[in-house]
Amino acid sequence: MKKKLNSLTDLSTIKFDNLSPDKEDIIDPIEEEFEKLYFELHFSKKGRSGKIVTIVKGIDLDKDTLGYISKKLKRKLSVGGSIKDGEIIIQGNNRDKIEEILLKMGHSVKKIGG
Repeated sequence: MKKKLNSLTDLSTIKFDNLSPDKEDIIDPIEEEFEKLYFELHFSKKGRSGKIVTIVKGIDLDKDTLGYISKKLKRKLSVGGSIKDGEIIIQGNNRDKIEEILLKMGHSVKKIGG
Protein backbone atom coordinates (compact mmCIF):
# COMPACT_ATOMS: atom_id res chain seq x y z
CA MET A 1 0.00 0.00 0.00
CA LYS A 2 1.28 3.45 -0.90
CA LYS A 3 1.99 6.11 1.67
CA LYS A 4 -0.40 9.09 1.81
CA LEU A 5 0.92 12.53 0.91
CA ASN A 6 0.65 14.70 3.99
CA SER A 7 2.66 17.74 2.90
CA LEU A 8 4.05 19.53 -0.11
CA THR A 9 7.51 18.13 0.57
CA ASP A 10 6.08 14.63 0.11
CA LEU A 11 4.57 15.77 -3.17
CA SER A 12 7.91 17.16 -4.40
CA THR A 13 9.54 13.72 -4.05
CA ILE A 14 7.28 12.18 -6.71
CA LYS A 15 8.91 11.74 -10.12
CA PHE A 16 6.68 12.03 -13.17
CA ASP A 17 7.80 10.19 -16.30
CA ASN A 18 6.61 10.43 -19.90
CA LEU A 19 5.26 13.99 -19.65
CA SER A 20 4.95 15.99 -22.84
CA PRO A 21 7.09 19.15 -23.19
CA ASP A 22 5.59 22.59 -22.65
CA LYS A 23 3.95 24.21 -25.66
CA GLU A 24 6.41 27.14 -25.44
CA ASP A 25 9.29 24.73 -26.11
CA ILE A 26 7.56 23.53 -29.26
CA ILE A 27 6.67 27.02 -30.55
CA ASP A 28 9.94 28.90 -29.93
CA PRO A 29 12.06 27.22 -32.67
CA ILE A 30 9.49 28.32 -35.27
CA GLU A 31 10.31 31.99 -34.57
CA GLU A 32 13.68 31.62 -36.32
CA GLU A 33 11.91 30.98 -39.64
CA PHE A 34 10.50 34.53 -39.78
CA GLU A 35 12.44 37.40 -41.26
CA LYS A 36 12.91 40.59 -39.27
CA LEU A 37 9.72 42.63 -39.53
CA TYR A 38 8.90 46.27 -38.77
CA PHE A 39 5.92 46.99 -36.50
CA GLU A 40 4.22 50.18 -35.30
CA LEU A 41 2.41 50.19 -31.95
CA HIS A 42 -0.59 52.49 -31.53
CA PHE A 43 -3.25 52.70 -28.86
CA SER A 44 -6.78 53.90 -29.34
CA LYS A 45 -10.13 54.14 -27.60
CA LYS A 46 -12.02 55.73 -30.45
CA GLY A 47 -15.23 53.89 -31.33
CA ARG A 48 -14.78 51.34 -28.55
CA SER A 49 -16.94 52.83 -25.76
CA GLY A 50 -13.90 54.31 -24.02
CA LYS A 51 -12.02 50.99 -23.81
CA ILE A 52 -8.35 51.21 -24.74
CA VAL A 53 -6.83 48.80 -27.25
CA THR A 54 -3.31 48.43 -28.61
CA ILE A 55 -3.07 48.24 -32.39
CA VAL A 56 -0.06 46.62 -34.07
CA LYS A 57 0.27 48.12 -37.57
CA GLY A 58 2.80 48.18 -40.35
CA ILE A 59 2.34 44.54 -41.19
CA ASP A 60 2.01 43.25 -44.73
CA LEU A 61 1.90 39.52 -44.08
CA ASP A 62 -0.15 36.50 -45.01
CA LYS A 63 -2.96 35.47 -42.65
CA ASP A 64 -1.09 32.47 -41.21
CA THR A 65 1.95 34.48 -40.10
CA LEU A 66 -0.23 37.31 -38.82
CA GLY A 67 -2.36 34.80 -36.90
CA TYR A 68 0.73 33.18 -35.39
CA ILE A 69 2.12 36.51 -34.13
CA SER A 70 -1.31 37.56 -32.83
CA LYS A 71 -1.79 34.27 -31.00
CA LYS A 72 1.68 34.49 -29.46
CA LEU A 73 1.04 38.05 -28.20
CA LYS A 74 -2.40 37.22 -26.79
CA ARG A 75 -1.09 34.12 -25.06
CA LYS A 76 1.89 35.91 -23.48
CA LEU A 77 -0.27 38.82 -22.27
CA SER A 78 -3.31 36.72 -21.28
CA VAL A 79 -5.68 39.10 -23.06
CA GLY A 80 -8.12 38.96 -25.93
CA GLY A 81 -7.75 40.44 -29.35
CA SER A 82 -8.45 40.07 -33.03
CA ILE A 83 -7.09 40.61 -36.52
CA LYS A 84 -8.84 43.16 -38.72
CA ASP A 85 -7.72 44.68 -42.04
CA GLY A 86 -4.13 43.45 -41.61
CA GLU A 87 -3.82 44.89 -38.09
CA ILE A 88 -3.56 43.05 -34.78
CA ILE A 89 -5.89 44.52 -32.14
CA ILE A 90 -5.00 43.62 -28.53
CA GLN A 91 -7.24 44.57 -25.59
CA GLY A 92 -5.77 47.07 -23.11
CA ASN A 93 -2.80 49.45 -23.21
CA ASN A 94 -0.02 46.87 -23.45
CA ARG A 95 2.39 48.73 -25.73
CA ASP A 96 5.44 48.29 -23.48
CA LYS A 97 4.86 44.56 -23.02
CA ILE A 98 4.13 44.00 -26.72
CA GLU A 99 7.27 45.94 -27.65
CA GLU A 100 9.33 43.72 -25.34
CA ILE A 101 7.85 40.51 -26.79
CA LEU A 102 8.35 41.58 -30.41
CA LEU A 103 11.94 42.68 -29.72
CA LYS A 104 12.67 39.27 -28.18
CA MET A 105 11.29 37.69 -31.34
CA GLY A 106 13.85 39.74 -33.31
CA HIS A 107 11.57 42.31 -34.93
CA SER A 108 11.96 46.09 -34.91
CA VAL A 109 9.25 48.12 -33.14
CA LYS A 110 8.30 51.80 -33.00
CA LYS A 111 5.71 53.35 -30.66
CA ILE A 112 3.48 55.90 -32.36
CA GLY A 113 1.10 58.33 -30.66
CA GLY A 114 0.40 59.34 -27.04
